[in-house]
Amino acid sequence: MISRTASEASFILVGQDQAVPDDPEHESPVNHDHDSFPANHADVTFVGRPFPLHEAPDHLARLRRWGLTFIRFLITWEAVEHIGPGQYDMEYLDYVRQLLSMLPQYGIVAFVALHQDVWSRYTGGSGAPAWTLEAVGFDLYGLEEPGAAWLKGVKGGGHTEEERGLWPCGYQKLAAATMTTCFWAGDTFAPKLRVKTRHGIEVSIQQFLQDSFLNTWELIARTVGDLEAVIGFEMMNEPHRGYIELQSMHAFDYNTDLHLGHVPTAFQSFMLGAGHPTAVGHWTRSFPMPTRLTSQRVINTAGQKAWRDDGPTEGKCLWEMHGVWGWDQKKNEGVVLRENYFKRDPSTGRDIDWYTDFYFPLVQKWAARVRGVTSEDKIVFTEPIPNEFCPASWTLERRPPNMVVAPHWYDLNTLFNKAFGNFTVNVQGLSRGMFPLRAFYWGQKGARENFTLQIRNLVEAGYRALGETPVVIGECGIPMDMNKGEAFETDRWDWQLKMMDAMITGLERSLVGFTLWNYNPDNDDHLGDDWNGENFSWFSQKRALPTSWLDYKQTSPTLDNGARILRAVVRPYPAKTAGIPLRFEYEINTGQFTFEWAVPEPATESALAADARRVACASVNDPPRAAHPPLKTNKTEIFLPSQLAHGRVVVVRGLTPEDCYVYDEARQTLMIVTHKNTPGTVHRITVSIDPLPKAAFVVNDFWSDWGFHVLSAVVFVLSFVVFLLLPYVL
Repeated sequence: MISRTASEASFILVGQDQAVPDDPEHESPVNHDHDSFPANHADVTFVGRPFPLHEAPDHLARLRRWGLTFIRFLITWEAVEHIGPGQYDMEYLDYVRQLLSMLPQYGIVAFVALHQDVWSRYTGGSGAPAWTLEAVGFDLYGLEEPGAAWLKGVKGGGHTEEERGLWPCGYQKLAAATMTTCFWAGDTFAPKLRVKTRHGIEVSIQQFLQDSFLNTWELIARTVGDLEAVIGFEMMNEPHRGYIELQSMHAFDYNTDLHLGHVPTAFQSFMLGAGHPTAVGHWTRSFPMPTRLTSQRVINTAGQKAWRDDGPTEGKCLWEMHGVWGWDQKKNEGVVLRENYFKRDPSTGRDIDWYTDFYFPLVQKWAARVRGVTSEDKIVFTEPIPNEFCPASWTLERRPPNMVVAPHWYDLNTLFNKAFGNFTVNVQGLSRGMFPLRAFYWGQKGARENFTLQIRNLVEAGYRALGETPVVIGECGIPMDMNKGEAFETDRWDWQLKMMDAMITGLERSLVGFTLWNYNPDNDDHLGDDWNGENFSWFSQKRALPTSWLDYKQTSPTLDNGARILRAVVRPYPAKTAGIPLRFEYEINTGQFTFEWAVPEPATESALAADARRVACASVNDPPRAAHPPLKTNKTEIFLPSQLAHGRVVVVRGLTPEDCYVYDEARQTLMIVTHKNTPGTVHRITVSIDPLPKAAFVVNDFWSDWGFHVLSAVVFVLSFVVFLLLPYVL
């Protein structure tokens, strides 16, 4: 069986083979208290995230019914090692092992991801334990006033207009940017920072952080790596450079770093963290550019320092300690001393590249560690920095074997504005110099084309850089609270349905698997996902039926309660293909889909030459056809949901008289057995249902909405011209 597609959801759960959702509740402990945070950080517990074990059958049966059988299972570093370096929460790891052990009963597999955003909960995101910040010298209670971190979102905020979308700016703030710089490149940029391990050995901060990270990973891999359901691991969610390769101390890259609210430059962050009140620019939403600088205000008027006096820097800014900047006592102002400090190796002057110098080497080291305690056949999932294409520098010798690239994709315009309608924008194209008029799309048809183009660009960039290395979209999703949360008032989810359909249509057309963010049992209409104002879960336990009312059969609609926009999420997909997928297209309004696949060709000289041209082209619809082993079966299996097929006749067209098919609703599986499987044969089937379902919405575009008006205007103009010219003609 050969399959180039798969899908998932994030618990994260996955499934395409289908994708399932991620669960941001992995990011917060069970006993998280908004009011007392960050107190008692060593006493947190994640046991019971994403849900208690006794509730697992409800959720796993539900995901299996929806075809979401490939899970991205999230763990945070904090969940395992929150007490202190080398002190592990074995109760939590035992819980994780028990939960993952249950997956095979439901036909589900998973890869385990160590999740982070903005380094840590204590810097405004999720991931690393609090003690990592203390090891560098930060004061956990002194980060907000000097703008070193924005913490209102992890304290339950982020829902108001002025707070919405601020948390990603935390990547540029002092605490998170410093932590990630020390983690990846402390030996290069912070060599003076030495810390002692729990055994009393003095080491560099980079070695301290990376050794702790890898030791935690090794323990996770030992704990769950032997389980049937665990097929692989993902090293880190959405890695970030921090200050590495920073081009200017006075500005961040507008195209890659979000500017919203108060955004201090690196230099301003240094001064603020050292306790100096500093004027900082304030950015607001705008159009056509996403944001613009509208004002400045002095912040940290109280002179709060972000650094602990009893820490390893003795209360001094780490970057002042390394001579990056200093304070002019006579002029009473800060001054940049080494403008290019993070662009070049300070000791050699050599230009720095984050990928080749720091990221690739750690990926190799990590993969060796986890495979050393599991097995060589475990898949390792990796990703570039969000919104960047896969780097061409990721050559074969720099990547571990059996690697899958898992970049993330979101419609950044909708994500930023929390709004979706008939007008969509290709932000990916605009950021890369696309002519603006080409980046604007209208209607549902336009949204499908827009999202397809962006996703296909991302996937094909991976193929161009890496060859036939598998690509899966490691995270994608849509906000449920878009358009000012009107759906929570009306219980009409029309725009969410349309956007989810447009996104998954783009994924299907790109023949790429995905993990859908997110499936969060604790989501509710008021708090959403209760993390930084996010609200992406299309399932809420508060809307679901109680356990006693559930029927766990795949055909049972009792499992559907609590979900939103299921019609867009639960769709047919090729689960096992006896060949190489070439095309898949599904129409939600009719329930009809077309699937096309090819039988692999023998590795003849001409076939290999043709494949070489295909690899250079890197088209998702024209993959190499000879570099595959011969087929061992002629049976293709397609997930066809009971939701769609129940009470209807399934009709398959395109088969020859010798071919056959059968639909097993109890397994939600359409099995196709093809008779002719000569190498190079292309099979194409169209599957429809009778009677047709009720249309979900109109697939409109510019001409269907405005064509009459345009035509009327043209007729009017032509008539007016004729009227003016008529006397001269006569």
